[in-house]
Amino acid sequence: VRKLQLEHLCIFYRYRFCRFCDIFYQPIRQFFYNLIHPEYNAVTDVYVLMFLADTVDFIIIVFGFWAFGKHQGGADITSSLSEDQVPGPFLVMVLIQFGTMVVDRALYLRKTVMGKVIFQVVLVFGIHFWMFFILPGITDRRFSQNNIAQLWYFVKCIYFGLSAYQIRCGYPTRILGNFLTKSYSYVNLFLFQGFRLIPFLTELRAVMDWVWTDTTLSLSSWICVEDIYAHIFILKCWRESEKRYPQPRGQKKKKVVKYGMGGMIVMLLICIVWFPLLFMSLIKSVAGVVNTPLDVSVTLTLGGLQPIFTMSAQQNHLKNVSPAECLCLLQNAMQFLESYVYEDLTIAKLEGSSNSLWTISPPSKENLIKMLSNTDEKFPLTFTWSIQRYCRVQHLTSIHTRKYIRLNDNLYIRAPSDSNAKPIEQLYLDEEYMSITLSLHKSSKDSTEGVQEWWIVNQTEAGPLSVGSARNANESGLELYIISDQVSPPSLGFLAGYGIMGLYMSVVLVIGKFVREFFSGISHTIMFEELPNVDRILKLCTDIFLVRETGELDLEEDLYAKLIFLYRSPETMIKWTREKSE
Repeated sequence: VRKLQLEHLCIFYRYRFCRFCDIFYQPIRQFFYNLIHPEYNAVTDVYVLMFLADTVDFIIIVFGFWAFGKHQGGADITSSLSEDQVPGPFLVMVLIQFGTMVVDRALYLRKTVMGKVIFQVVLVFGIHFWMFFILPGITDRRFSQNNIAQLWYFVKCIYFGLSAYQIRCGYPTRILGNFLTKSYSYVNLFLFQGFRLIPFLTELRAVMDWVWTDTTLSLSSWICVEDIYAHIFILKCWRESEKRYPQPRGQKKKKVVKYGMGGMIVMLLICIVWFPLLFMSLIKSVAGVVNTPLDVSVTLTLGGLQPIFTMSAQQNHLKNVSPAECLCLLQNAMQFLESYVYEDLTIAKLEGSSNSLWTISPPSKENLIKMLSNTDEKFPLTFTWSIQRYCRVQHLTSIHTRKYIRLNDNLYIRAPSDSNAKPIEQLYLDEEYMSITLSLHKSSKDSTEGVQEWWIVNQTEAGPLSVGSARNANESGLELYIISDQVSPPSLGFLAGYGIMGLYMSVVLVIGKFVREFFSGISHTIMFEELPNVDRILKLCTDIFLVRETGELDLEEDLYAKLIFLYRSPETMIKWTREKSE
């Protein structure tokens, strides 16, 4: 009886399993089988649209990366890359997106519908799990509140629809050439040339096609055929344009063509030659940004000894002037100051007492007294200034220093865009400088720290814009008039940072080298450029693609050898490229 019960139990579970298979497994299996092996299908090719959808998603990731991280604003990928930092999530997302594009290309070339189905299922489940479960946890925002993620998901859904349509209809049996080479219009010509200008795209496509396509050609031979086909297609487009817009024999070129195309080329070349001078002139006069000093420091040194006076002016000690006050200086140097505005002028008011004590050894002090007592010997006084300004381009502090060995104070100082601050000679009349007085002060002898000494500097005359300037040691002080050059805006800083000579070396000469290639070496390419009719060569390249797709690899080798012989034989090339009427 027990054995009979076990047999009935086994029969029951077997029936349940078969019933489960009939209800769930068999319909799913039959669905995928019919999907992969349909009786009738209209073969289509939507790979280009799928590639465009993936490209749009790639662009959304690059320019909207902040929506896929914890920081919602201000942390875009451009600012991160400018600081030489590559965020980990951005790198993972870009590599995965690029990897899916490569896998999609491989499946397309192999025409594997089964692989496309598996890839589609994995991608659908993976992306939905990431978008609705993982991404909200990373960004701390719900999917309904993330507009960039919604846009990315919408484009990806379009890709899923196109992929499903491609699976339903099946891959095309023949893949011949580039989708841009189906027609010979100007649109196809310029789009194809733009496609070839994208760095590494043509090379990557050629290598991937060679890897995942059955062929007897080596990689170098494959690239040779691709290059010949691209060149012949471009010539075919130009020949078709010549047929649509023929030039009558013996008729000179119209002035519209000569002045339109030739005039534009002449203007372009002139602009390239004079671009650095025009750019550096306009960037400061038209789009310049006022950059006033942040800190002004001065140092006085007697002979070769340690500095006796150090002082700096910041914040409230740096005064701006009004337009009316700035006119007083314009009367003395109108030509020099006409390129400046009143915001560029800053008055630095420095305290007269040094901010550091005078520390000197007794022997050095005795030598200094002897040197000052000798009136017949010249004694140098070194006046050093340092001007710090905020560099808006590099986000650093630019420091301008200058030494002028003279006993008189340099009242007017120019802070240029480089690192060489210098006195403004145009504002000095008859080379007259402002005199200053130096006096040594000592502390009380009853001080617990001993006798302390420091120097006091005083400007004996008031400046042109001064009001109530000090005239004695008790009301000591020093005034410097600083005129700062304007700097370029941050958006153009990457070009302005090179300077005039840098722009000539890095921009003009490089562009000139590429321009020279269009005007020289033409005689060496006449045999391959001036082909009247390229239809036969174009058909030969298409035949190579066709026999490769049909699996006739022996014939592929023969046609490739024929193509190479054609380019090695000038007489055969002339016969093949004659007009049909000839």
